[in-house]
Amino acid sequence: MINISRVQVIVVVLVCLLGLFFAAPNLVSKDVDKQIPSWLPSQQFNLGLDLQGGAHLLFEVNMKPVVDDQFKDMVGRIRSTFRSSQWQIRYVQPRINDEKQTVTVRLVGEGDPPQVTEAQRDKATRALRSIIRDLSGEGNLFTGGTERYQFTIADNGLVTIQFTEAGLRELQNRVIDQSIEVIRRRVDETGTKEPTIQRQGDDRILVQVPGVSDPEQLKKIIGTTAKMTFHLVDQSVEASKGMTVPRGRLLLESQDPDEEVVLVVAEPALDGSHLVDAGQSFQDGRPVVTFRFDTEGSKTFCNITRTNLRKRFAIVLDNKVLSAPRIEGVICGGSGIIYGNFTVKSASELGILLRAGALPAPLKVVEERTVGAELGADSIEAGKLASMVGLVLVVIFMFLSYGRFGLMANVALFFNLVLIAAALSLLQATLTLPGIAGIVLTIGMAVDANVLIFERIREEVRAGRTPMSAIDTGYRRALTTIIDSNLTTFIAALLLFLFGSGPVQGFGVTLAIGLATSMFSAIMITRLMVITWWRRKRPSTLPI
Repeated sequence: MINISRVQVIVVVLVCLLGLFFAAPNLVSKDVDKQIPSWLPSQQFNLGLDLQGGAHLLFEVNMKPVVDDQFKDMVGRIRSTFRSSQWQIRYVQPRINDEKQTVTVRLVGEGDPPQVTEAQRDKATRALRSIIRDLSGEGNLFTGGTERYQFTIADNGLVTIQFTEAGLRELQNRVIDQSIEVIRRRVDETGTKEPTIQRQGDDRILVQVPGVSDPEQLKKIIGTTAKMTFHLVDQSVEASKGMTVPRGRLLLESQDPDEEVVLVVAEPALDGSHLVDAGQSFQDGRPVVTFRFDTEGSKTFCNITRTNLRKRFAIVLDNKVLSAPRIEGVICGGSGIIYGNFTVKSASELGILLRAGALPAPLKVVEERTVGAELGADSIEAGKLASMVGLVLVVIFMFLSYGRFGLMANVALFFNLVLIAAALSLLQATLTLPGIAGIVLTIGMAVDANVLIFERIREEVRAGRTPMSAIDTGYRRALTTIIDSNLTTFIAALLLFLFGSGPVQGFGVTLAIGLATSMFSAIMITRLMVITWWRRKRPSTLPI
C-alpha cells in the first residue's frame, strides 16, 4: 500500500479537479448559472419541496365513470355475442344498475307459457364465460388472468353480472397506475424538476411539485381528463339548446362563440388514443394546436376525410366541441390543426394535455397545501449551520488527535464534500431536508476510515515497525474493515432509496453518495498525501 503508481496519482488528481469543476455551479445563483456557456458544466442539484417551497396536492380518483364504461362495454359485448350466429340467444334489453353496480339481462323463455329451460341457461352460461374470458385477458406467466366478472342465472332467466372483488381491485390498481403515469408526463412537460408522485391509500395520489408558483395552473393541467374524440356532425337538423336529441346523437357545448351547441354522432369516428404528438403553433397569426396521429390513426383519418368531403368534423375534448371545421379535402398525412379561441398559453396547455394522454378517471383535489419558500430558506440556513458546526468540530478533533495526519484527513474531507456536491449535480438528484441530514451524517462518518487507518498505524509504530512499514501495514490491514463497515451501511442506504419515498429516498441518496466519496477520499486522497509527504521527508518517526 506504500506504493502508488503514476496512473493512480493522475486518477486521484483528475477526480478531484472534476469534482471542483462540476460542483462549482452550485456556488452561484440560478440567474448567473443561466449565463454560463453551454460547453461548461452548469447543472445544479435540485432542491426538494421542503427547501424551495412548492405545491402539495392530494387527488382522489373517481372510479365510478370507469366502472360505468366497463359495464357499457359489457352490455355491448352481450348484445353482439347473444345475437351472433354462434349463440343465437334470445334476450330482453340489458340494463345497468348504478346503485348495485350490476348488469342485468333477462333470457326469453320457450313454450307457452314461456319458460327458460336448462339448455338455455347452460348455453347462456357458456356464452357469458367466453365474454368474461375475453374482457379479463390472459394476465401474465406468473399470475394468469384475473376473473374480472362473476354472474348468476336465476331459474326465471334473470342474468346478474357484477365485478369480482379481485377484478375490481385489479381495475382500480390499473387506473391508479395509469393516472400516476399520465400525471408524471404532464408535470414533466411543464419543466418541473423531480416531482414526487405516489399512491396514497386505495384511491388517492399524492403530488408534490417543488418550485411551483401557480398551484391553480398545476391543478388545471393535472386534473383535466383530456379525453379527446373526433365525431361527425349531424347536419340534418339545426342544433339548439333544449332540443330533443335523436337516438345515437349527442348535443355538446361548443367553444365557438358563433355556435352554442353542436349535434354530433354519438359513436366517435376516431379517438385520441391514436395521437402521438401535439403542440402550440400559429396559423394566419392566430394561436392554434397542431396534432399528429400514429399509423393506424392516420389511415382512419384519411378514410374519414375521403368519405365525408364537405361535411363537418367535430374535435371534442371532455365532451366540449373545440372546433367543428368542414372537411375541404382528403387529409392522408396524419396531421391536423385545431382552431379555437386560444391564447398562446391555453394552446400550449392543451398541447401538453394531448401529448401526455388522457386520464383514465376524473381526479378530485381533496387536500391542497402551498409550502412557502421562506420555510425552505430557513431549513437551508439551519442545514448550513449544522453542516458548518459539524465540519468545524470534526476538523478540530482530527487535527488535535492526529496532528499532521489529521490535517491531511481534513483536506480529504473537503474534497469529500466537493465530490458529494458534484455527484448530486451530475445525477440531478433532489436535495431535501433529510438529505441535508444525510450530508451532516456523512461528515461525521467520513473520517471513520481515516481514524481506523491512523489508529492501525499507531499500533504498528508501537510494535516497533519502521515508518514505511507502519504506513504500509496500517493501510493494508485496515482496508478490509473499512470495506465491510461501509458496505453494510451502503446496503441500508440502498434499501432506503428503493423502498422509501420522498424525504426517505433523499436521505438514502445523500448517504449512499457520501459513503462512496468518503471511501475514495480516505483510501485514495489521504493515502496519496501521506505517501507524497513520506517520500519527500523520509522521517525517522511518524508525527501521529
